[in-house]
Amino acid sequence: MKLNRPTRAPHSETIVALIDVVFFLMVFFMLIGRMDATAPFELRPPMAQSARDMPAGGITLAIAADGTLALDGDDISPEDLNTELTKALARQAALRLRINAHRAAQLRHVLPYVAQAEALGLRDVVLVVTPERDE
Repeated sequence: MKLNRPTRAPHSETIVALIDVVFFLMVFFMLIGRMDATAPFELRPPMAQSARDMPAGGITLAIAADGTLALDGDDISPEDLNTELTKALARQAALRLRINAHRAAQLRHVLPYVAQAEALGLRDVVLVVTPERDE
């Protein structure tokens, strides 16, 4: 007695292997690709200078964590700051402004004063920073 085996249908090509390859290629290009926007021109960010002496001369604007201001050690309101900076600039043409902000001060408390100094004609603004210590 001879049994006839049913003929098997030919195996269709599976697409699962191709999907895996495409997935791995996608992950590879996502990892090596740049996700940030790049400038269309050469850009060199400023370098922090630490372990150097603070530049002498000029005036110091201190900004507390809550945004309170002091100019050369005396409390000052934001409204009076413009007047005092203008007076100081009239006394000394090449005036240097040092901005010493508390580490918890938000950037929105600091940047307007940099812009204000620039609008008045101050060309030398120094942001005072403290280097991180190895603890």
